[in-house]
Amino acid sequence: MTTTPTLAKHAATGSLLGLALGDALGFPTEFDDIPSILAKCGPWREMALPRPAIVTDDTQMTLALGRGLRTAMDRGLLGPLRMERAVREEFVDWYLSPDNNRAPGRTCLVACNLLKDESRPWQDASQIGSKGCGANMRVAPVGLVQGLSDEQRSGAAQLQAALTHGHPTALAASDLTAHAVRLLVQGADPGELVGLLRAYAEESRGHYRSRWLGDLWTRSQDPTPEHFIERGWDECLGALDRLRDALRAPSPGTDPCLATGAGWVAEEALTTGLLCFLLFVDEPVTALRRAACTSGDSDSIACLAGAFAGAHHGSDVWPTEWADRIEYQSDLMSLGALWDA
Repeated sequence: MTTTPTLAKHAATGSLLGLALGDALGFPTEFDDIPSILAKCGPWREMALPRPAIVTDDTQMTLALGRGLRTAMDRGLLGPLRMERAVREEFVDWYLSPDNNRAPGRTCLVACNLLKDESRPWQDASQIGSKGCGANMRVAPVGLVQGLSDEQRSGAAQLQAALTHGHPTALAASDLTAHAVRLLVQGADPGELVGLLRAYAEESRGHYRSRWLGDLWTRSQDPTPEHFIERGWDECLGALDRLRDALRAPSPGTDPCLATGAGWVAEEALTTGLLCFLLFVDEPVTALRRAACTSGDSDSIACLAGAFAGAHHGSDVWPTEWADRIEYQSDLMSLGALWDA
């Protein structure tokens, strides 16, 4: 007898809100070590959402990607050219915005500055050596939007990453992050998530999505496109193995970065964000607080943990007092309602 998964109510809204709440909670603690965070914020299990609840470029770029996807899909079937045009425009608008003052990553700044030149192929703007977490901290919308095939979702996740971060690990980690969000929206058991992601990575390992990425791989030193993308999937598989080991002997009171990495790079942001979520599956606010009290890239780790938790639980799981005062609330709610419909 098979059981039908229980789907969360308003999962897209919950995921976007969770992402932004984690981002705001982790913003003041990024770059701090654990003793400094505890001295500033008190016990981590009691961390309060800052006043005002200001987010970083993580949420700003998530919204830019979400708007780009909405525009592209309003124009027809989602494909690489249609998506690249719309998302590129949104990324450049973000780059030029006076609100882009939240210490954004250098890779995003350099690539978006190059993307301003509309005659430049996007592959020439992509930073082929960068696998920073900026590639996948913003990818959740690809996992939330309705109506995509597996090929479209994988291609879109990798393309949005490659517009700025061209390293194969950035592409693979973004694909995995979007896939994790999608699995949770569809009601996957969190206890099976790591195994499902490993299987997906193994299946995807030798497949270069040329329709979406074009000749990006030629900017690297790899002899073939397959060799290029395999490097990324292999690094992600190694990171997933470390996550699996950490969950065999969970230590909720220990800095998660010690087990799965500090999160400055894409595969570590994915696995450390997942670790925080999976340590506290039934306590999503605690998961955000644990992610924000880390010695690494706290805002990106917490925003990913929030995206996973919200996709699993839905929007009602977040405290109303928090959700009502998060920056960009109306934009988050608008996109969430569109994809929850």
